[in-house]
Amino acid sequence: MVVKTELCAFSEYRIYPGHGIKYVRRDGQPVLLGSSKAKSLLNDRKKPAKLMWTQAWRRLNKKLRDDNVAKKRVRRAVKVQRAIVGASLEDLLKKKQATKPKAATDAVKEVKDRSKAAKKSTTVRAAGGASIPKNQKFAPARTAGSRR
Repeated sequence: MVVKTELCAFSEYRIYPGHGIKYVRRDGQPVLLGSSKAKSLLNDRKKPAKLMWTQAWRRLNKKLRDDNVAKKRVRRAVKVQRAIVGASLEDLLKKKQATKPKAATDAVKEVKDRSKAAKKSTTVRAAGGASIPKNQKFAPARTAGSRR
């Protein structure tokens, strides 16, 4: 047997037969409310979306479990190499592969040279600089009389 249920206009909970209040507004529109709590909050002109226990709040803050809605698929841009007039695809790929290893070795060599130069400059600075004692202790400042 199927039980006919209504939805509360405030909380959107199901109202079973024999429960709830039918409230008619001044404009003649009937409003179904599931509880006196919902009725008093509606009369206080509270927004259901601001109350955590209502379905409106749960919908806004993505707390509802929706099994039938799948995540939207995202199309990703795929890079495709195409032939140019006067050069076939195979020729372009061969050229690309020939230049890649050379560029990589050049980059590694440059990084090594930079690190060597940085090391040299730090050793020169350390040797040439005057030694400065660390953690110097100073005498506490003297105050005139007691403070009250």
